[in-house]
Amino acid sequence: MHTDDRPGGDRDELARQVLDLVTPLISRFSPGRGRLRLGFHTAHYDQESAELEAFARPLWGLAPLAAGGGTFDHWELWSAGLAAGTDPEHPDYWGAAFDKNQRLVETAAIGLALALAPERIWDPLTGPQRDTVAAWLRHSVTVEPNNNNWLFFPVMVGLGLDRVGISHDHDANTARLDRLEEFDLGRGWYSDGPTWQRDYYIPFAMHYYGLIYAALGRDQDRAGRFRERAAAFAQDFQHWFSSEGVAVPFGRSLTYRFAQSAFWGALAFAGVEALPWEVTKGHLLRNLRWWNRQPIRDNAGLLTIGYGYPQPHMAEQYNAPGSPYWAMKAFLPLALPAEHPFWTAKEADAPPLPEVSTQPEAGVALMRCEEGRHVVLLSAGQRNPWARHGAAKYAKFAYSTRFGFSVPAGTLKLEQGAFDSTLALSEDGEHWRPCELPEQVSAADGVLHSRWTPWEDVEIETWLVALSPWHVRVHRITTGRALRTAEGAFAVDRDRPPTRVDIGSGRARLDAPHGLCVIEDLTGGREGDLVTALPGTNVLTPRTTIPTLRGDLPPGEHLLACAVLGLGPTGPDAADGWPEPPAWETIEPLIGPR
Repeated sequence: MHTDDRPGGDRDELARQVLDLVTPLISRFSPGRGRLRLGFHTAHYDQESAELEAFARPLWGLAPLAAGGGTFDHWELWSAGLAAGTDPEHPDYWGAAFDKNQRLVETAAIGLALALAPERIWDPLTGPQRDTVAAWLRHSVTVEPNNNNWLFFPVMVGLGLDRVGISHDHDANTARLDRLEEFDLGRGWYSDGPTWQRDYYIPFAMHYYGLIYAALGRDQDRAGRFRERAAAFAQDFQHWFSSEGVAVPFGRSLTYRFAQSAFWGALAFAGVEALPWEVTKGHLLRNLRWWNRQPIRDNAGLLTIGYGYPQPHMAEQYNAPGSPYWAMKAFLPLALPAEHPFWTAKEADAPPLPEVSTQPEAGVALMRCEEGRHVVLLSAGQRNPWARHGAAKYAKFAYSTRFGFSVPAGTLKLEQGAFDSTLALSEDGEHWRPCELPEQVSAADGVLHSRWTPWEDVEIETWLVALSPWHVRVHRITTGRALRTAEGAFAVDRDRPPTRVDIGSGRARLDAPHGLCVIEDLTGGREGDLVTALPGTNVLTPRTTIPTLRGDLPPGEHLLACAVLGLGPTGPDAADGWPEPPAWETIEPLIGPR
């Protein structure tokens, strides 16, 4: 997708993108129209829910398209499917939602479609069909959501029912909204329920639904609070994107892909000029353009499960074939008229931002390297023992727009663990444990601190220091057992041979067409190595090599420190020398007494 300078040209491009994504779905409807059958990828919920998910999620894009006057020739499929899926007598019946059930998730998109485009999905229904749909949706408002962003789902349904004149329990949704506001952490940040997660669910769920409510809901005092928090959050969130529109891969649900930029369009939908419109617009459009260049669709044009390429291995247990269409949330501003200032503004380049942004509510510090072309997120505070590969998705030390991160393919051997951007420990040299559950976290002035305990008799304190473009890691390890250690830098694409390699005592350096990566031991005692990770472990690059420091520790107390650098390719004219890391003497004062 390439936007242009014609009046309305970028809006037209986004509308075409919606149609391009939805058109391959048309032939996949069940005969009764209530199910979309996109293939098989086992999730923890039943097949009926998976086929409802595939049916509902395209509505995140189709409903705004219709609300903004865009044309789509197949609305009758979704209107008929809504009637069939909610009818207990129909073969395509989805089943009733129940407490904490996946069906409740998908009601949110249906609620938005009723709120934005009732003439397309509601008005064509007969009276009895409307009664059936209304009964199914009203029941969904009575069940118990999970105590997190799910509380917004019945609120979204309520917005749709209000639009089509169906009564429901407003008091129950008011209580849910009150609970959601209790997750406010200040400075625009929420937690996603009573959890440690501060990931993309904050912009594409907590803020996204709050901004829809701000635009369509009844309580204008609450709407004002949602707008104010979103405006504050935008100041931090812009640091998560490179100047080229690439967002930092981090956390779970990465298969939702360009939903990560949906927040920017939601700001426009709710009329929140948190940044100048031309800047907000640029953040959205650059991210969509970057995604359009990635190999994320199959030969039939369907979105695949994965991130930078089809990669089912990194999926969560709740990802079915229709899950990636959550990405359609990015098209919400299509509901706005062409004369809205978001659309009339000329897209601006990413603004200059400070090299380091410390965001203590999330336990992260973000570094802008190479004039913003590369963003590195340092993380010390997040943990998720429930999500598949949760340690790799949250508890690694660094996440990069250029190098991504890797998920493990096993626990035997370093190449299976794919331990980029973490410290892994082993007793036997085969079974490895990385940082998984950091605790006692602090984040201030580019320095993050945490503690973690991989065994009962092994305690580790870790400091991460942002010194863009370098970052420094310091570990104080107290161990009651002998350990082997392996600390990885970034994972570098190995499909093209490196131009320079230097491994030896205290260093592992790799300069390749994909980028330059260096890890330098600052306290001595470790040897450099290049670990060839198993294929399909990195979220951006199928085959990688990880520069790594390896060493052995006897029982006792030890201090390990290293400096890590990742940059774009240096090119054939690069000097023979390697970049110099920060000196250890300059690091000690930054981390304070130990």
